[in-house]
Amino acid sequence: MAVSSAPGKVYLFGEHAVVYGEPAVPCAIEVRARVGVEQRTDSKLRIHAEDLSLDGFTVEYGGTADGPPDVDVRESLLTAAMGYVDGAIEQVRDVTGEDEVGFDVTIESDIPLGAGLGSSAAVAVAAIDAGTRELGTTLETKELAERAYQTEYEVQGGQASRADTFCSATGGAVRVEGDDCRSLEAPDLPIVVGFDGGAGDTGQLVAGVRGLREEYEFAADTVESIGDIVRNGEQALAAADVEEIGRLMDFNHGLLSALGVSSRSLDSMVWAARNAGAYGAKLTGAGGGGCIVALDPTDETETALSYTPGCEDAFRAELADTGVKRLE
Repeated sequence: MAVSSAPGKVYLFGEHAVVYGEPAVPCAIEVRARVGVEQRTDSKLRIHAEDLSLDGFTVEYGGTADGPPDVDVRESLLTAAMGYVDGAIEQVRDVTGEDEVGFDVTIESDIPLGAGLGSSAAVAVAAIDAGTRELGTTLETKELAERAYQTEYEVQGGQASRADTFCSATGGAVRVEGDDCRSLEAPDLPIVVGFDGGAGDTGQLVAGVRGLREEYEFAADTVESIGDIVRNGEQALAAADVEEIGRLMDFNHGLLSALGVSSRSLDSMVWAARNAGAYGAKLTGAGGGGCIVALDPTDETETALSYTPGCEDAFRAELADTGVKRLE
């Protein structure tokens, strides 16, 4: 069995706008998904999922099935646990030329699903890396990131960007603008994450922003303004100016709220962090529920979030300097 892990991420700036060619800056955090892949003697795919912030389950089915297996779990869970893994395994088969090979896949993750921390990207990256290594092939990081992106692109109906998968594969802070992906130097950021226990519908949220952008010129301008924030944020990162990074995060959250992708629980956590003295705070990911990211070197924000109604969990997250890790 080959086992790989890949980190989750938070967005400092740029989610949603990155879909329209604007830059974005996510950074990897030490919250990881671990995927083990073992070759089978038949062509079936067996997926066993654990610790996905939801009840675990096991699914086994033939690779040529016409529809999803008949299991009693939510459709969103099936999509997360099967769609991305199916896509990752197709990438493995494409790389290796082993079209009929089957696998036992075990997923263990500390990253909550659909919460804006890049769970699907981490699972895709780790699954492709482990699957190809199980068959004797080791991918370079750039190709691994690209194949994980193709997996997300297919599952998300063409609405994915390269940001999540590139960040998860490479680690550290990265800049993504269209097809241009590169690493950035970043200071040791004092990251605090607040989680409301929920998840947003990424497709619906992206479609909502698309609709606003097409209907209102000022909404299109808002998306472009997020890109301007990212460009200023790059300068602040290069200067290691954490206070300025925080201010720009506040601006970014305001614009995302104007585009309709925040929620009452996310706004409550953002304001709790700001009132506790955080340099800045914003939602991270698609929005609609899930997580916020704040910058605070003290314990005040984490403490404030733990007492905030609607916040289920709050924790400090270290930057993950390394992306995919090969564990076995």
